[in-house]
Formats: sequence, structure tokens, C-alpha cells
Amino acid sequence: MKVQNKVIVVTGGGSGMGRELVLNLLGKGAMVAAIDINEASLQETAKLAGSNAGALRVFVADITNRLAIEALAEKVINKFGHVDGIINNAGIIQPFIKVNDLSYEVIERVMNINFYGTLYLIKTFLPHLLTRPEAHIVDISSMGGFLPVPGQTIYGASKAAVKLLTEGLHSELTGTNVRVTVVFPGGVKTNIMSNSGLADRMSASSSEKAAQKILTADKAAAMIIEGMEQNKYRVLVGKDARIMDMLYRLNPAYAAGLIAKKMGALLSSK
Repeated sequence: MKVQNKVIVVTGGGSGMGRELVLNLLGKGAMVAAIDINEASLQETAKLAGSNAGALRVFVADITNRLAIEALAEKVINKFGHVDGIINNAGIIQPFIKVNDLSYEVIERVMNINFYGTLYLIKTFLPHLLTRPEAHIVDISSMGGFLPVPGQTIYGASKAAVKLLTEGLHSELTGTNVRVTVVFPGGVKTNIMSNSGLADRMSASSSEKAAQKILTADKAAAMIIEGMEQNKYRVLVGKDARIMDMLYRLNPAYAAGLIAKKMGALLSSK
């Protein structure tokens, strides 16, 4: 589905990769409904949209509140007349600690935002999308959704749930007008690493080296939109995601052990 002249909903549109998805879509001639819980961040996205801001509408909402999302969908459709696609980008990472040390409060928050927030958007908009001549659902999983990362086990579980939810939807919607794509980003240069506390455990030199190797958010967003427009089943974003996907499929135990070895020292450095 080409995004030009289409109406696309993007969650987490106030910052990071979500903001870049919004700006990329606007640059391609799409109309965008950007959703975020942070109003100030949304206003900054609108400011950065520049001359394309007329095709953007921003909506402050908590995606974990199902009733609020159902009410929001009505507002979005009333504002634009219809919706042609949704990109479920909003998500959070967990603190970089083991499951044994992670509180239930944090576990539930990660699952509610990453999985249930995605599910609520899909369940709310899908009946409408099925009425459109063509439509598309894009869900952002993670490299951690198919490869275990010590210290990010609950985050990985939430993204694995998104992976299977999306793949199941793809099968269920085969033969309809709604296409479905699941995205697996590797490292992307956003605030997510610092939010996990991982950056605090890395030396300045290793942190700088890691930052140099990962994709910028705008490049990641461009790859995702390209995958959407090409109706790809899955999109692997970044060299690290592509390599680890191949390695994990060839030898899951070896791939998991490799990541565990790399991350183990950082995990035990608390």
C-alpha cells in the first residue's frame, strides 16, 4: 500500500522512531494521526513537521486504556473521514535487571504498553480497516522478540507476544484487503538504551562504539515505511537484526549463548 494520500495512525509519535515515522509519512504525502501520552512531545513533532504540519493531527492518549482508545478512534475517523493504516510503534523497555529482581508493577507496565496497547489499537481499528479498499497494519516487535536477551526477558516476552499476534493476524486476514507487517528493529539510536539503565553500566568508550554501530531513528523509520509500501511479511531493521535472525534460525542455542555471553558481564555489574 503506497502511503501517499493515505491516513495513517502512528502510536508513540512524540519522540524517537515514532516521531521519525510521522515525519517520513508526511514527507511521502500521507496524512497522519500521531498518538502519544506526552502532549509536549507531540507538539514538538508538529513543529518539526514544518510545511507538512497541515496533514498532521496529534492526539494525547494512553494506549493502555482500552475505553480511551475506542473513543479516540472515533475522533480520528471523524477528523479525517477514514483511516487506511496503523503503525503500532509505542513501547517501553524494562530496567536492565533479571526477572527475579523485577517488580510485578514494572512487569505489568511493560506488558500493558507493549502488548495490550498494540492489541487495543488493532481491535479498535480493524473493523474500520476492513471496509477500506486497501489497508495496512504494521506492528513493531524487536530483535529481542525472537532472541533472548538477559536483563530484558520481560521486554522480550512482550515483543514476542507482538510477533505472534502480528503473524496470526497476517494468517487470519489473508484474502482480505488488510495487509500485515511485523517489524524487528535491532539497535536504533533513541533514548531506549538510557531508559533501561544499560548505558550506565557500559564504559564511555564501549557506549560510544555501540552508538556508532546502530541505526539512526530516521533511517530505521524509512526502512519500516518502505517495508509497509512493499507489503512485506516481516522487516528486519539493521544489520544486527538481520545477522542474529539468520544465526538464531540456524542454531538457536548458539545464538542465545552468544548474546548471553555479551550481556552477562553487564548484567552482573550491578
